[in-house]
Amino acid sequence: MGDLGMTVTPVQPYAARKAYLCPGCQATIPPGTFHLVVVPDDEPDLRRHWHHGCWYKELRRRFGRGAQASLS
Repeated sequence: MGDLGMTVTPVQPYAARKAYLCPGCQATIPPGTFHLVVVPDDEPDLRRHWHHGCWYKELRRRFGRGAQASLS
């Protein structure tokens, strides 16, 4: 469970076997690309795959600049 009410899991390139649509930029995350899976703790059916940069931009938008540090 994450501090921000969600769990963020990295997906290494060798494990990324499918294409996904990033909700941050609406671009495809192709197979073999490092990305993040974000799962809200209270709604696991809303799991989304994000580009790394798009997710951190979204964190800053939602929670301010200090949110990134709380994931470390």
